[in-house]
Amino acid sequence: MSAAPAPLVALRQHSGWLLVLGIVLIGLGTIAIGSAVAVTLASVIVLGVLLAVAGVIEVAHAFRVRPWSGALLHLLAGLLSVVAGFLMTTKPLAGSLSLTVLLAAYFLVSGAFRVAAALSVDLPQRGLAIFGGVVSFVLGLLVWSELPGSALWLIGTFLGIDLILRGWWAISLSFALRKAA
Repeated sequence: MSAAPAPLVALRQHSGWLLVLGIVLIGLGTIAIGSAVAVTLASVIVLGVLLAVAGVIEVAHAFRVRPWSGALLHLLAGLLSVVAGFLMTTKPLAGSLSLTVLLAAYFLVSGAFRVAAALSVDLPQRGLAIFGGVVSFVLGLLVWSELPGSALWLIGTFLGIDLILRGWWAISLSFALRKAA
């Protein structure tokens, strides 16, 4: 039996912290789902601030590289980021609606493409690929059918679910590392 790789040994030594991280993530995810509207609005505002700051930096960069032929594109992209960030921070409800519409469209289109791709190529686990595409498409339909109301809770709920799933993973990894010791 060979020895465990060094990174795994180091990770095993900190499995207690991994367990704590998992518990914290599950707690934060539960809070996010319970306060989905507040988390959605806060997420949109944070995203807006990040966009605005990135836009200001890109505009400054465009002025620093004026002689370059791509400077105008940087300037326009930076201005777009500043405007989008400003709108998202001052109108977070509209920002959440825009992001939710994009998510619905993404789920609809990616689900349809995944089903079409799975049907067009004979690969192993094709049924699972079709199932995944159908689930994505149905999620898109559900989100779309609930607009504009879903814009209030969707982002916060998805963030909460992601935190909970990451927490479960961290806890299960912690237990697996302890068991392997």
